[in-house]
Amino acid sequence: MSAGAIATFTQSLRGPVFGREHPEYDEARKLYNRMIDKQPLLIARCTDAADVVAAVNFGRDNGLPIAIRGGAHNGAGLGSVDDGLVIDLSLMKGVRVDPAKPTVRAGAGCVTGDVDHATCAFGQAVPFGVISTTGVAGLTLSGGHGYLSRQYGLAIDNLLEADVVLADGRFVTTSESENPDLFWALRGGGGNFGVVTSFLFRTNPLGMLYAGPIIFDLADAAPVMRWYRQFQANSPDEFYIFLGLQSVPPGEPFPQEHWGKKMCVLLVSHPGPDGEKAVNAIRAELPTPIIDWAQPMPYPMLQTMFDPLYPRGLQWY
Repeated sequence: MSAGAIATFTQSLRGPVFGREHPEYDEARKLYNRMIDKQPLLIARCTDAADVVAAVNFGRDNGLPIAIRGGAHNGAGLGSVDDGLVIDLSLMKGVRVDPAKPTVRAGAGCVTGDVDHATCAFGQAVPFGVISTTGVAGLTLSGGHGYLSRQYGLAIDNLLEADVVLADGRFVTTSESENPDLFWALRGGGGNFGVVTSFLFRTNPLGMLYAGPIIFDLADAAPVMRWYRQFQANSPDEFYIFLGLQSVPPGEPFPQEHWGKKMCVLLVSHPGPDGEKAVNAIRAELPTPIIDWAQPMPYPMLQTMFDPLYPRGLQWY
C-alpha cells in the first residue's frame, strides 16, 4: 500500500492512525491475552462514527481484512488481525443515562465499569458481565451474562437500539421497529454484521446488594456442590450464586495461610434488604467456610471485586 494512500486516510480521521513505523504502534497493538501477538498493517483509533465510516470505506476499498476492537477484552484475540486494519473504538467512551425512560446510551469503546458507574448514581443497572474491564460491545453482541442475569436477563435482552456502520459505509440505526432483521442478528451474532458505534440499553432498578465470595476447603466441595445443585432448581430469580473450583490466589487480600489452597467458592449476590437474611439461611445449610466475605455492597463494588486477578497481559486462554 502506498504511503500516499495511508497519509490521505490518516488526514481524514480525527483520531490517530498507527502504522508499523509509528513509535506507539507496539503499545497500540497489544492484546488482553498476551499469548496472541498479531501485526496489523494499520490501527485506526476512531473518535466518532464519522471516523468509523472512513475506516470501513478505506479498508473495503483497499481490500484489507478488518478487525474491530471495542473494550479489547477478547480472549481469542479477535480484536486484531495480521496485515489488515484494526478499527479501534476505545476512545468512544461516552455514557448518557436518562433516568426518566429509564435508559443508558454507551459508546462502543466503553467497558462495563464505565456504564456501571454512571447508572449506579441513579439506582439503575444493566446486567453485564462479572469483570468491570470487559468491553460492553463484545460482551453484548455475544449475549452478555452476569450477576443480574437471573433477574433481568442477558445484556442483549436489555438492548433497545444500536447505531451501526455497515460494510458499504452506510450508517444505520437498528431496533425492533427500525431495520429489525439487523437488530435480530446483532443480538448474539457477534461482530459480524457491521461496526456498532453506540448501544441504547434499558436499565433496571438496583440498590445495594448483599454479595461476595464464600470460600470452602476443597474437602467440602462434594457436599457444597450437591447442595448447590438442589438449591438452584428452585432458587428465586434475584438470588445469583456462581460455583467454582479454583486455587486461592497467593496475595492480598487473601490470608497467607490459605495461599495456593484448592478451594470451592460460592459467589453470592442478592439485592435489597432481604439479601443478608437470604444468605444467612444458606450459610446455616453449608459447611464452615475458610473465608466469608459476603457483605452489603453497591453493584460497582461487586463488578470490580475480581479485576486485580485478571489484569491485561496475562498469558491464558
